[in-house]
Amino acid sequence: MKKVILVGWLGLILIFTAACSNGKPNQLHYQVTPFNFINQDEKTVALSDLKGKVWIADFVFTYCTTVCPTMTANMSKLQKQLKAAGVEAQIVSFSVDPERDKPEALKKYLSKFDADFSNWHALTGYEFDEIQTFALKSFKSIVTRDASSNQVIHGTLFYLVDSSGTVVAKYDGSMDTPYDKIIKDIKALQR
Repeated sequence: MKKVILVGWLGLILIFTAACSNGKPNQLHYQVTPFNFINQDEKTVALSDLKGKVWIADFVFTYCTTVCPTMTANMSKLQKQLKAAGVEAQIVSFSVDPERDKPEALKKYLSKFDADFSNWHALTGYEFDEIQTFALKSFKSIVTRDASSNQVIHGTLFYLVDSSGTVVAKYDGSMDTPYDKIIKDIKALQR
């Protein structure tokens, strides 16, 4: 009898938990710190511009010889799948090499991946130490220079940010990117 009651309570707890979350992703609770950077079109993009919108973020740079081309190709594929599914979301790629990644370099780089700039912002216009601090505070992601080369070491995750500017989920952006899961999670946030 005690076992039945315990199982019943556990079932109620699971139902309550599922009902409270409404299927919305909530594995992370990182608040994005305010920013005011420039995009590939030399237009200012601030956190306040993204208020009320769901967005996906990543960290890349145009001179990357390792993971960034794959990540950017995966983000482009995600952008196409979002469009095909009729799901609106902003994409924000933060450059981790702002000294070299000027707006025109970012635009040229993303163009190689057929980026649609109507909802994709590649951001720069800050100092290296600013993006290093921003990535760590807002996304719990490390950005550091590689002492043995001209490369920058950074994470390979895609981050889902809700309409209030809170990072709620993260996904592999370089291998086995879960496109369907990301789209499902974005739809859940927009309900």
